[in-house]
Amino acid sequence: MRIAVDALGGDEAPGEIVSGAVAAARRLPEDEVLLVGDGARVSKHVAERPENLSLRDSGGAIGMEEEPASALRARPDASVAVAARLVRSGEADAVFSAGNTGATVAAALLGIGRLDGCRRPAIATVLPFSSSVLLLDAGATTMCRPQDLLNFAILGGVFAERYFGIERARIGLINVGEETGKGDDLAKESHALIRNSGAVRFVGNVEGRDIGSGVADVLVTDGFTGNVVLKTAEGVSREIFSMLRSAMTSGTASKLAAGILRPRLRGLRDRLDPEQYGGSFLLGVKGSVVIGHGNSRSRGVENALLGISRAGAGLSDALQKALDSANARSTGEAT
Repeated sequence: MRIAVDALGGDEAPGEIVSGAVAAARRLPEDEVLLVGDGARVSKHVAERPENLSLRDSGGAIGMEEEPASALRARPDASVAVAARLVRSGEADAVFSAGNTGATVAAALLGIGRLDGCRRPAIATVLPFSSSVLLLDAGATTMCRPQDLLNFAILGGVFAERYFGIERARIGLINVGEETGKGDDLAKESHALIRNSGAVRFVGNVEGRDIGSGVADVLVTDGFTGNVVLKTAEGVSREIFSMLRSAMTSGTASKLAAGILRPRLRGLRDRLDPEQYGGSFLLGVKGSVVIGHGNSRSRGVENALLGISRAGAGLSDALQKALDSANARSTGEAT
């Protein structure tokens, strides 16, 4: 894998971004990491450069508060735009940015392009539960059609099988009830379309209370609902862990018990930490695009790049093949 890293995107850039990229490069000797950013700013954060890490010069970053499309048009040399164009030109297979999410999505769509047959992309993210669950869309497309949700199911299934190393991903549709007739028109029509497509292993509707129960490997919904689910899951997990910490430090006996449980609690904390995965994949574009948290630190960046490597080269080809197969099946049934 050749991974282009937007070294200037994010609250902690470039120091933490560069540090994480260097750490990942050392752990991925077979891959290549390309740091994209202002050479003078980036190079001073690279003390000892691994042989598989190189620098690509660019302009500055798109700010978090800037309007993405306008900023990209005004500054085509922005670091995230240059990183995306490296994928389009074939010099890189993937791009990572912890900067402005809208700018990353726009740069991917404008600079790389959509997969054929995919009207809208989806942000796929791993939810912080004991069992690995992939959620999409987590915010890229808030207004969806049933065909979009079918495409998300197809893309998410292929990605989960590669990323989690599972044989046949189970796909669930987030809804207000398990029954087939539940939900609004989008949910009902999407349920029927996904169920009858034959393109995925569909397990039906999944209620909010069962999202983390392991009934599905992939959960599909529109971007508005998905973003609320993601932020709620992260917030509740953080709050529960905070309550647990308070309870276990409230007295002498509790502190003694906490000392015994500390190794396990650290493991739980690490699993609930968003930086465990480091970023979310934007599925539906011609290349691997990963969006990091705006406050990503070195560990999160490193884990995100490791995740890109784990998903592997050829991800977009596998996604395109799955979409083509589903479209061909649909066309054949229609005729």
